[in-house]
Amino acid sequence: MGRKIRVLIAKPGLDGHDRGAKIIARALRDAGIEVIYTGLRQTPEMVAEAALQEDVDAVGLSILSGAHMELVPRILNLMRDQGQESVPVLLGGIIPDEDEPRLLQAGVTAVFRPGTSTKVIISAFKNAVEASRNGV
Repeated sequence: MGRKIRVLIAKPGLDGHDRGAKIIARALRDAGIEVIYTGLRQTPEMVAEAALQEDVDAVGLSILSGAHMELVPRILNLMRDQGQESVPVLLGGIIPDEDEPRLLQAGVTAVFRPGTSTKVIISAFKNAVEASRNGV
């Protein structure tokens, strides 16, 4: 069965709305996943450092501000620089359809928009961590 999955949920940027992130954090906890929530207004450096210090299996980012094309690549690059390239990063928020391919190409594992069921999100986190642990 292995060790319990550890996930970091982060709200990078100046977005002050965290209701969705808290709902996802609760759903992941209810599914038996350990969740570390960083709180609001995290810099990319703070997110990457928290992921490293907490030794997480995956990172969930919630961005509603429209700054995803600046923040997410910066976080991914910082995580790579710290040797965390195998840690899946999943993104939720207000993400235009045309940005999704570029985010996936940059290294994001999955993109979720408002209305995505928590079951789908939980499954995506579990599958991403399993694939990462298996070197896929």
